[in-house]
Amino acid sequence: MPARPRELTPDRSARHLFGAKMRAYRERGAISLEGLSDVVKISRSHLSRIETAEAMPPPSLPAMLDAAFGTDGIFEELYRLASKEIHPDQYKRRMELEARARLIEEYAGQFVPGLVQTEEYIRASFAAGHPKATRDEIEELVTARMSRQALLVADSPPDLSFILDEAALRRGFGGPVVMRAQLASLAELALTPTTLVQVLPFAAGGHALSGGTLTLMTLDQGARVAYEESIWTGTLIENMDGVTKRQRAYDRVRACALSPHDSAAFIRSVMEALPT
Repeated sequence: MPARPRELTPDRSARHLFGAKMRAYRERGAISLEGLSDVVKISRSHLSRIETAEAMPPPSLPAMLDAAFGTDGIFEELYRLASKEIHPDQYKRRMELEARARLIEEYAGQFVPGLVQTEEYIRASFAAGHPKATRDEIEELVTARMSRQALLVADSPPDLSFILDEAALRRGFGGPVVMRAQLASLAELALTPTTLVQVLPFAAGGHALSGGTLTLMTLDQGARVAYEESIWTGTLIENMDGVTKRQRAYDRVRACALSPHDSAAFIRSVMEALPT
């Protein structure tokens, strides 16, 4: 018995409406996913994820769907809306994409990136950010953050590349003992087979990524996405123009950063300057 298609929710967002309309017109024309795949030259699995709003349609797809279904620009109009909206489940979606990523590149301006935080640093940063939380609530957050790091010890871990602003190294969480352990961990990671850590010193001056955090992910099938995060909000970017713009900004910042070898030495110097 064939698997039952996943129920669609077109009322949630333009992305969900795009997928629902795509399935509706496909089924109205008695076209299977395999048949549509032959027409638009996109894999069946990718089309299935677009229908269920798990993946953003590529820019070339809307025009091909309008041509295939004779819909006179409907899908191009829906795509323009979907590409500009904030994903309704974007943090959950970000975690799903992170688990699939083969390369993760991140710029961190104020914090050590979550994937390479030590447990005590995690606990201290959550305590600072959630002053009214109970101890149990903090521990739940710590457990959730630590669970993300499981992908680092998987059989085939992703490659990681981090650019850390000098502020992220000098802004202490948890006191000197916690920061010394965190910095020691970063120094060891600065240049390993799967991880690069580079420091952007204050001397580099201003740059395009100041004031936030940027994560770029290259997925298992070659697709690329970006995730921007500010104090309270995050935005997932899946359209190619948006990702390319942010990749270029990241590359410019990396060009001003210290080498991994010099970064490790810089991190150790910050660690040695901590009070005992």
